[in-house]
Amino acid sequence: MFIGYIIFGVFALISWLISSNMKSKFERYSRIPIPRGMTGKEVAQKMLRDNGIFDVQVISTNGHLTDHYNPATKTVNLSENVYSSCSVAAAAIAAHECGHAVQHAYAYAPLTLRSKLVPVVSFASNWVQWVLLAGILMIKVFPELMLFGIVLFAATTLFSFITLPVEINASSRALAWLESAAITNYETHDQAKDALKTAAYTYVVAALGSLATLIYYVLLFMGGSRR
Repeated sequence: MFIGYIIFGVFALISWLISSNMKSKFERYSRIPIPRGMTGKEVAQKMLRDNGIFDVQVISTNGHLTDHYNPATKTVNLSENVYSSCSVAAAAIAAHECGHAVQHAYAYAPLTLRSKLVPVVSFASNWVQWVLLAGILMIKVFPELMLFGIVLFAATTLFSFITLPVEINASSRALAWLESAAITNYETHDQAKDALKTAAYTYVVAALGSLATLIYYVLLFMGGSRR
């Protein structure tokens, strides 16, 4: 179990450092205006139109960095400070979320697969910690329970890795469009790229942390079931 605590601690620290760096950069880029003075809402609406998407709404949502695209309701949900802001950060975030809408419109395979896994992952996330805990305690008499917990955890790990190409591709689409539509210029484009690249690191760390934890549970199961 000590090794498990080390794994959790290391990845929690890395995740905290990257998250802090991301928030710091977004705060800095939130103070830099984009050349055309468009709000996050206007950037999102234009990107959708330019990609031939007219059935997706852009709405404001509460919270900070709570921006997301909902394929079920076909809405690009922008946090209040992105929705009405004319900053580099707002433009980058708005375009990134619209990148998901473009993926949805063109049936981007990783996004389709991730959407299909949502019900499974939702179930796994609700039960995995309790199943694994019970499995560890009962590993000598009922090892199958821990094996089931590992399968549940593997589903969440798979989801984390499928999320990577979805997020990276959305950022690539966003950056290409921001440049071609002249929303950003030679100075602000690099800043938008830096903001989205930093955000992508959080998904990479989450996926690697989940994989390391999964390997630890597998080794724990193999060692415990042999006794």
